[in-house]
Amino acid sequence: MSPARAQLNILDLVPVVDGGTATDAIASTVDIARHAEKWGYQRYWMAEHHNMRGVASSSTAVLIGHVADHTETIRVGAGGIMLPNHAPYVVAEQFGTLATIHPGRIDLGLGRAPGTDPFTTRALRRNEAAAMNFAGEVEELIGYLGDPDPDAKVRAIPGEGTRVPIWILGSSHGGAQVAAALGLPYSFASHFAPAALMSALEVYRTRFVPSTQPGGLDAPRTMAGVNVMVADTTDEAERLFTSVLQRFHGIVTGRRTALPEPSGDIAGLMAQWSPAERQAVSDMTRVSLVGTADEVRDGLAGFVEATGVDEVIVTCGAHDHEARLRSYELLADAWL
Repeated sequence: MSPARAQLNILDLVPVVDGGTATDAIASTVDIARHAEKWGYQRYWMAEHHNMRGVASSSTAVLIGHVADHTETIRVGAGGIMLPNHAPYVVAEQFGTLATIHPGRIDLGLGRAPGTDPFTTRALRRNEAAAMNFAGEVEELIGYLGDPDPDAKVRAIPGEGTRVPIWILGSSHGGAQVAAALGLPYSFASHFAPAALMSALEVYRTRFVPSTQPGGLDAPRTMAGVNVMVADTTDEAERLFTSVLQRFHGIVTGRRTALPEPSGDIAGLMAQWSPAERQAVSDMTRVSLVGTADEVRDGLAGFVEATGVDEVIVTCGAHDHEARLRSYELLADAWL
């Protein structure tokens, strides 16, 4: 293990690359998951996004089942399911079924953002006020996955008794408060929204209430997201990372396209943007580690020491599949 002893996981955004297809993206995800299992990563999570040309993980539960079918031991899960988009009962049935097929291997991370634009939110046909009752809907979902109740009017079958582990996800204090109140583990989205990282972790830890409900903890458990790009040389890692920077620039400017090919060097790329755009992209990607395996390992150890997180979940946005594989392999060799 690394000196910091934090568990290492992968968050796969299932990127559709420029010149590629969703079919290619899903095949790439399966290949990376199979390698990650061999290299010693503990969790392989995918995130729900909708109406985005560059992301192929909209049907997250289906994709989790597909990846779990093609792996054997690694935990596979959602990082996460955006609960306001779904009835808690349906999520319980979906993940209860996954846990029945793959016992002991399924994780369910829950977020309260829609993960999309307002037009698509309406197309999902859920009550927009659902996010306001996030804690209540999480508790409802936990109830469906808990011990069977023969007298219950509504039962999740499959689902009841599976006790699928639930994580609360967030990028602000709201999710931290819910996770703390319910005694659940908490994962912070510092790979794209790092501003409140330290304060949210503090809120979670100081307000944590131990819980005996399904998935509940005796003590806080935390995870945080990190962008990584690892290559044999620092220059090559920085060149590959320009794909990630272009993707974030697209988010900032409202032009969400497929994941672009690398473009020159970081300084040259960012010089093409306005000062406001450069600042916005820099703020969003502040928790990013780019370099050789030793450089990224040392940076990750420093991040774990500073935050005190129990687990890190890394995401690599290399355009080329082989470069993405190589990045995860180099990091595993250095960290695990």
